[in-house]
Amino acid sequence: MPRIFCNVPIDLVDHWSLPADAVRHIQVLRLQPGGEFTLFNGKGGEFTALILEMTRKEVIVSIKRFNPIERELKTSIHLAIGMPANERMDWLIEKATELGLTKLTPLMTQHNVVRLDSIRGEKKTQHWNTISATACTQCGRNTTPLIDNPIGLSHWLKSFSDNLNIANDNITKWFFSLDSNAMSLGAQIKALSDQAFKSDNKILIAFGPEGGWSKDEELLLETHGFKALSLGNRTLRAETAAIATLAAISLML
Repeated sequence: MPRIFCNVPIDLVDHWSLPADAVRHIQVLRLQPGGEFTLFNGKGGEFTALILEMTRKEVIVSIKRFNPIERELKTSIHLAIGMPANERMDWLIEKATELGLTKLTPLMTQHNVVRLDSIRGEKKTQHWNTISATACTQCGRNTTPLIDNPIGLSHWLKSFSDNLNIANDNITKWFFSLDSNAMSLGAQIKALSDQAFKSDNKILIAFGPEGGWSKDEELLLETHGFKALSLGNRTLRAETAAIATLAAISLML
C-alpha cells in the first residue's frame, strides 16, 4: 500500500481535505477515488486512508483506521557529527534514517569545512527533515528522527550536560578517534550485547569532521564522559563511519 507523509495532526474522521504537500504526492502516485493508502505524520503509528473525492487542487479522504505499529530499533541512537559538505550530509541523513537513527546533531568544529550562520542553519535543518521524512516513507518507519539545528561542539556539550534528564549511567557515550590507543568499536558493541541492555538505555556517538578532531576537542569530549573508539586502521569519511557504526549496532543489539 502506498505511504504518504503528512506533517500535521491526524484523527479518525470521515471527511478530511489533505494538505497541499500530501495532495501533490497523491497526484504523483496517480491514486484515484476509492483507493486506499497509508498516512503517517512521524509522531508514531500509521493510518489507513480512503480517497473519497479528487480535484486538481484538493483530495478529500476518510481516515478509517489507526495502526500503532512501530519499526524502531530496540535502543535510542543519537549521532553528533562534524557536518560533511552538501550532498554527503544529505546522503548520511537518508541512510541513517533507514538504519534507525533516533536523533542527529550537526556539529561545527575547529576543522569543519562547512560553516553555517543561524539563518542558513535553520534552512538546512528544514531541508534535512524533508529528506528524513522521505526516507521514513520509503523504509516504513512511522517515527521520524529528530534533527537539530547546527551547533558548535563546546556549546552542544554544555547544553547536553545542562539538559540531561536521565542518569548518566543510562547513556553510552563514544567518540571516534584516530588515536592508536582507542578501543575497538566491535569489542564495545559485543560488550553491550553481552550485558542485559535495557530498552531505555541510549547510545550517543560523536564523529569528527573531514579534518578530524583537534586535540583540545578530544580532551573536551573525554571530560564529558565520552570514550574514544576506533573503526580500524583505515581512515573513513565521517559519513561512512557513521553509517558503518549504525549498521553494526542495529545488527548486534
